[in-house]
Amino acid sequence: MERYQDSKLYRIRHTASHVMAQAMLEKFPEAKIAIGPPIEDGFYYDFDLPRSLTEEDVVEVEQRMREIIREGHELVCRDVSADEARDLFKDQPYKLELIDGLEHGGEDEYGEKTFEPIKITTYRQDTFEDLCRGPHVANTKEINPDALSITFKAPAGAYWRGDEHRQMLTRIYGTAWETKEQLQEYLDLLEEAKKRDHRVLGPKLGLFVIEPLVGKGLPLWKPKGATVRETLERFLRQAQSDRGYEPVVTPHIGRLELYRTSGHYPYYKDSQFTPIEVEGEEYLLKPMNCPHHIMIYKSEMRSYRDLPIRYAEFGTVYRYEKSGELTGLTRVRGFTVDDSHLFVTPEQLQDEFIEVVKLIQYVFGSLGLNDFRARVGTRDPESDKYVGNDDVWEKSTQAIIQACETLGLNYTVEAGEAAFYGPKLDFIFRDVLKREWQLGTVQVDYNLPERFDLEYVGEDNERHRPVMIHRAPFGSLERFVAILIEHYNGAFPAWLAPVQAVMIPIADRHVPYAQEVAARLRAEGLRVDVDDSQGRVGAKVREASQMRIPWMLVVGDRDIEKSAVSVRLRTGEDLGAIHVAEFINQAKLIVDSKSIELA
Repeated sequence: MERYQDSKLYRIRHTASHVMAQAMLEKFPEAKIAIGPPIEDGFYYDFDLPRSLTEEDVVEVEQRMREIIREGHELVCRDVSADEARDLFKDQPYKLELIDGLEHGGEDEYGEKTFEPIKITTYRQDTFEDLCRGPHVANTKEINPDALSITFKAPAGAYWRGDEHRQMLTRIYGTAWETKEQLQEYLDLLEEAKKRDHRVLGPKLGLFVIEPLVGKGLPLWKPKGATVRETLERFLRQAQSDRGYEPVVTPHIGRLELYRTSGHYPYYKDSQFTPIEVEGEEYLLKPMNCPHHIMIYKSEMRSYRDLPIRYAEFGTVYRYEKSGELTGLTRVRGFTVDDSHLFVTPEQLQDEFIEVVKLIQYVFGSLGLNDFRARVGTRDPESDKYVGNDDVWEKSTQAIIQACETLGLNYTVEAGEAAFYGPKLDFIFRDVLKREWQLGTVQVDYNLPERFDLEYVGEDNERHRPVMIHRAPFGSLERFVAILIEHYNGAFPAWLAPVQAVMIPIADRHVPYAQEVAARLRAEGLRVDVDDSQGRVGAKVREASQMRIPWMLVVGDRDIEKSAVSVRLRTGEDLGAIHVAEFINQAKLIVDSKSIELA
């Protein structure tokens, strides 16, 4: 499978961002330009403008972009020295800052970490030249002017380098496709995505809120949202217990030295909160659970007879994300990981890895998440961020690939996607809007057992080193719920819905019966509300449907006479009167089987 970064569409969008920058500078000669990368489904460019942008401005810029494209300008790349680049961009302060990073090491033009000087290149089309590493199409005529749009999204603000203490820039988004039909399909999906946005639906459905007084990127889960979380946790805990996992609990903070030993602090220092000094020692808000699980393993000597050991925890971790990069539940500063770490002998590695993948497949299948592919993440041979020797990495990578072959998974191998301590297998899910999300992950790790000097006594009575498997089917629980909200448009499968049924009495005299039936349903483990408010039945049904409640149980005189409920689905379907006992049987069957159907 071709990587997006290697595709023609990526080059088209990258070039379109340069065309947009040219059109903007022609309209605003005094503007300062920042960065303009391709992104998933499109591109953007950040500008420091002399005034606010209007809708009319955006229309004019888009028209000029089409003219530039049709003129057919070649994209010319050239290598330049840092001094040449500074002279070329002497009036562009953001570019000058980027040049310093490229020359001395720090961050490249897209904010990616680089610790070595990087060759500086520029790309030019027509009168516009930009600091850029490419790639681009050869000629602007390779962009279809009728398959391009920058009007689908209003201009947005973005802090320079994602730092809230830096300049606020104007970000203009765009998209480009190979055909006009592809563009229209995308714009239609974009409109649907707006309706499904978890940042809107979540609060509307009473799932979560984010309050500034609590802190940016720190969501508060309301009762309904907490119910969704707890239901997911119970489901996975049971599945893990059935497979021999043992629960552990670890603190939210640890000594800095723990994370130095693991390597998380030096490798991810910039994404962690500032250490806290306590009685002369430095502590850190927990960025990862694995070092804590390692110390539980190390607390006593192990025998080969004890292995495999499988520890599992819903552990909350903390990352410092820049304010400009925080997004609803998908990018937060405190999140819970369904983390598990397996300690196995080398001989057990293959079988245990396969069983972990089967568990992830079971989890996805229970949620109806069936459109996914597997990605084997390996080392980038040109990067120095990885630890461990080549032999260990080769063994780890082959173990993952062999598991994929054994299970018949559709997988790709992508360099640079590994963790710093080992290769991994990621599950890339495609939602109903055809967007891809990374969900579950499994990682093979020979390096952390070495760093922490982990041992077990083998059958030969000698000390041996275990291998670790890191595993998280959901990943971040916050992000996972956000994806589910948007995938299902808030209409969770019945087993996961925070309220599974609502009793709707037609008149006040029917309220006691509604409450009696609700008590019977609750006794069977179903989550039920009673809407005994004043109002018309039709309005109550619409309200319950808008809240995505699976079953609306209307009760009146005839229902009481027959010990029945009149069942309506949130889809609008009317199932008519069903005996209460029969409804309980049907509902429990649907919930217990984790069905995504309501009838």
